[in-house]
Amino acid sequence: MTSRWGLIVVVVAAISLFGESEAAAQACTISVTSVAFGSYNVFNTSALDSSGSITYNCDNQAKNISISLGQGSSGTFSSRSMTKGGETLSYNLFMDAARTSIWGDGTSGTSVYTRSNPPNNSNVSLPIFGRVTAAQDVSAGSYSDTVLATINF
Repeated sequence: MTSRWGLIVVVVAAISLFGESEAAAQACTISVTSVAFGSYNVFNTSALDSSGSITYNCDNQAKNISISLGQGSSGTFSSRSMTKGGETLSYNLFMDAARTSIWGDGTSGTSVYTRSNPPNNSNVSLPIFGRVTAAQDVSAGSYSDTVLATINF
Protein backbone atom coordinates (compact mmCIF):
# COMPACT_ATOMS: atom_id res chain seq x y z
CA MET A 1 0.00 0.00 0.00
CA THR A 2 1.07 3.52 -0.67
CA SER A 3 0.79 5.97 2.17
CA ARG A 4 -1.00 9.20 1.49
CA TRP A 5 0.46 12.44 2.72
CA GLY A 6 -1.07 15.84 3.08
CA LEU A 7 -0.04 19.26 4.22
CA ILE A 8 -2.02 20.28 7.28
CA VAL A 9 -2.06 23.86 8.45
CA VAL A 10 -4.13 25.22 11.28
CA VAL A 11 -4.38 28.94 10.96
CA VAL A 12 -4.94 30.61 14.29
CA ALA A 13 -4.70 34.09 12.93
CA ALA A 14 -8.01 35.91 13.12
CA ILE A 15 -7.73 38.40 15.97
CA SER A 16 -10.39 40.28 17.84
CA LEU A 17 -9.89 42.84 20.60
CA PHE A 18 -12.60 43.68 23.07
CA GLY A 19 -12.50 46.37 25.75
CA GLU A 20 -14.85 48.45 27.84
CA SER A 21 -14.06 51.81 26.27
CA GLU A 22 -12.13 53.37 23.42
CA ALA A 23 -9.31 54.26 25.82
CA ALA A 24 -9.15 50.67 27.05
CA ALA A 25 -8.94 49.39 23.47
CA GLN A 26 -5.33 50.59 23.43
CA ALA A 27 -4.49 48.53 26.55
CA CYS A 28 -3.49 45.25 24.84
CA THR A 29 -2.29 43.90 21.52
CA ILE A 30 -2.19 40.29 20.40
CA SER A 31 -0.46 38.40 17.56
CA VAL A 32 -0.44 34.74 16.58
CA THR A 33 2.00 32.29 15.01
CA SER A 34 0.02 29.54 13.27
CA VAL A 35 0.16 25.89 14.22
CA ALA A 36 1.50 24.15 11.09
CA PHE A 37 1.37 20.35 11.28
CA GLY A 38 3.27 19.59 8.08
CA SER A 39 2.84 16.14 6.52
CA TYR A 40 0.37 13.62 7.93
CA ASN A 41 0.70 9.88 7.29
CA VAL A 42 -2.69 8.16 7.47
CA PHE A 43 -0.98 4.85 8.34
CA ASN A 44 0.97 6.20 11.30
CA THR A 45 -0.39 4.93 14.63
CA SER A 46 0.98 7.93 16.53
CA ALA A 47 -0.65 11.35 16.71
CA LEU A 48 0.96 14.24 14.83
CA ASP A 49 1.95 17.08 17.18
CA SER A 50 2.97 20.64 16.47
CA SER A 51 2.89 24.03 18.15
CA GLY A 52 2.40 27.72 17.54
CA SER A 53 2.16 30.72 19.82
CA ILE A 54 0.16 33.72 20.90
CA THR A 55 2.03 36.86 21.93
CA TYR A 56 0.33 39.64 23.82
CA ASN A 57 1.46 42.99 25.15
CA CYS A 58 -0.56 45.08 27.61
CA ASP A 59 0.00 48.50 29.10
CA ASN A 60 -0.52 49.39 32.76
CA GLN A 61 -4.29 49.87 32.23
CA ALA A 62 -4.94 46.18 31.58
CA LYS A 63 -5.96 43.97 34.49
CA ASN A 64 -7.63 40.57 34.66
CA ILE A 65 -7.01 39.61 31.05
CA SER A 66 -8.15 36.40 29.41
CA ILE A 67 -7.29 34.83 26.07
CA SER A 68 -9.68 32.34 24.51
CA LEU A 69 -9.69 30.33 21.28
CA GLY A 70 -12.80 29.69 19.22
CA GLN A 71 -14.12 26.37 17.93
CA GLY A 72 -13.08 26.88 14.32
CA SER A 73 -15.17 25.44 11.51
CA SER A 74 -16.20 22.34 13.48
CA GLY A 75 -18.49 24.22 15.86
CA THR A 76 -17.23 22.16 18.79
CA PHE A 77 -14.27 22.02 21.13
CA SER A 78 -14.36 18.25 21.66
CA SER A 79 -12.71 17.74 18.29
CA ARG A 80 -11.91 20.65 16.01
CA SER A 81 -11.79 19.88 12.28
CA MET A 82 -9.61 20.98 9.42
CA THR A 83 -11.26 20.71 6.03
CA LYS A 84 -10.37 20.11 2.41
CA GLY A 85 -13.51 20.32 0.32
CA GLY A 86 -15.95 17.90 1.94
CA GLU A 87 -13.28 15.98 3.88
CA THR A 88 -12.42 16.65 7.51
CA LEU A 89 -9.35 15.91 9.59
CA SER A 90 -9.79 15.99 13.38
CA TYR A 91 -7.35 17.90 15.56
CA ASN A 92 -7.30 20.00 18.69
CA LEU A 93 -5.43 22.86 20.37
CA PHE A 94 -4.18 22.66 23.93
CA MET A 95 -2.73 24.88 26.65
CA ASP A 96 -0.25 22.29 27.91
CA ALA A 97 2.51 20.19 26.35
CA ALA A 98 0.85 17.00 27.65
CA ARG A 99 -2.17 17.98 25.49
CA THR A 100 -4.71 17.38 28.24
CA SER A 101 -6.19 20.89 28.64
CA ILE A 102 -8.15 21.96 25.54
CA TRP A 103 -7.77 25.69 24.87
CA GLY A 104 -11.23 27.11 24.31
CA ASP A 105 -13.56 29.68 25.82
CA GLY A 106 -14.09 28.13 29.26
CA THR A 107 -17.20 26.18 28.24
CA SER A 108 -17.58 22.45 27.60
CA GLY A 109 -14.61 21.60 29.83
CA THR A 110 -12.18 23.87 27.98
CA SER A 111 -9.63 26.20 29.56
CA VAL A 112 -8.86 29.89 29.06
CA TYR A 113 -5.58 31.68 29.72
CA THR A 114 -6.00 34.26 32.49
CA ARG A 115 -3.65 36.68 34.17
CA SER A 116 -4.77 39.18 36.82
CA ASN A 117 -1.83 41.54 36.48
CA PRO A 118 0.03 41.17 33.15
CA PRO A 119 3.49 42.74 32.87
CA ASN A 120 3.44 46.31 31.61
CA ASN A 121 4.61 46.93 28.04
CA SER A 122 6.31 43.54 27.71
CA ASN A 123 5.67 40.83 25.16
CA VAL A 124 4.37 37.63 26.73
CA SER A 125 4.51 34.52 24.52
CA LEU A 126 2.14 31.63 25.15
CA PRO A 127 2.60 28.29 23.38
CA ILE A 128 -0.32 26.66 21.57
CA PHE A 129 0.05 22.88 21.43
CA GLY A 130 -1.69 21.14 18.55
CA ARG A 131 -2.45 17.47 17.88
CA VAL A 132 -3.92 15.63 14.90
CA THR A 133 -5.26 12.26 16.03
CA ALA A 134 -3.75 9.17 14.40
CA ALA A 135 -5.14 6.80 11.77
CA GLN A 136 -7.65 9.09 10.07
CA ASP A 137 -8.48 7.94 6.55
CA VAL A 138 -8.30 11.11 4.45
CA SER A 139 -7.00 11.86 0.98
CA ALA A 140 -3.78 13.77 0.36
CA GLY A 141 -4.04 17.53 0.13
CA SER A 142 -4.02 20.70 2.16
CA TYR A 143 -6.38 20.80 5.16
CA SER A 144 -6.94 23.98 7.13
CA ASP A 145 -9.08 25.68 9.74
CA THR A 146 -9.31 29.22 11.10
CA VAL A 147 -9.65 29.68 14.85
CA LEU A 148 -10.43 33.05 16.40
CA ALA A 149 -8.10 34.15 19.21
CA THR A 150 -9.71 36.73 21.51
CA ILE A 151 -8.16 38.80 24.29
CA ASN A 152 -10.47 40.33 26.88
CA PHE A 153 -9.26 42.98 29.30
